[in-house]
Amino acid sequence: MTIKVAVVGATGRMGRLALELIKASQDFSLFAALDSKSELLETLGADVVFDVTNPEVSPAIVDFAIANGQKLLVGTSGWSAHKLAPIQKRLESAPSAAVVVISNFSIGSMLATKFAAEAAKYYDSIEIVEAHHAGKIDSPSGTAVRTAELIGAARETQPLIPGVGQAARGVVVAGVPIHSLRLHGVSAKQDIMFGGESELLTLSHETTSVNAYAAGILLCLRATASASGLTVGLQDIIEARG
Repeated sequence: MTIKVAVVGATGRMGRLALELIKASQDFSLFAALDSKSELLETLGADVVFDVTNPEVSPAIVDFAIANGQKLLVGTSGWSAHKLAPIQKRLESAPSAAVVVISNFSIGSMLATKFAAEAAKYYDSIEIVEAHHAGKIDSPSGTAVRTAELIGAARETQPLIPGVGQAARGVVVAGVPIHSLRLHGVSAKQDIMFGGESELLTLSHETTSVNAYAAGILLCLRATASASGLTVGLQDIIEARG
């Protein structure tokens, strides 16, 4: 039996990739392909709803999914830990609904973020530089925000950079400055820099096309079909598989 997927944001880069993956897979069938202005009622009846819209539209999709007991996979940026906190509470009273939030579907990106959280325990000077294609409308990226939050959690100390009066240092998230670039000729790239005594450690990850996200998307679509509550991050999905 195939998993019926409704893709919201099907006209975008990630949405078009999702349509290709669903068409090529024997595990999934396309239930509906919607753009950001489509009626969400068209998603009712799907086994999984895949949100790849934009940060302005995504919250309404999450609200609709919880209210209607849907299984929702969110691949849209902008979902910080602060914004996810009330979602988790709402899901406690909606047992049939599930929300899976993935800031980046790349296995390599997930590993770089995991390594960064470990390295953060040993350094007091950390900054992130992330670059994306010129058409990406939000900054900093969801991946960079997630990375900074995990670095902050791993350190369990005071914020690294206070960020007061330092506009040129970028946006400070969980004590970590994030610098965002939006350039033609770039798909997605993130460098996490750790400064120590007479040394610099850089964890760098780059994707050259959306095809880097294919394996992660398929994995998360399957996991979302049987998910419950709130799940955040590709690492949690992979670890749950054992």
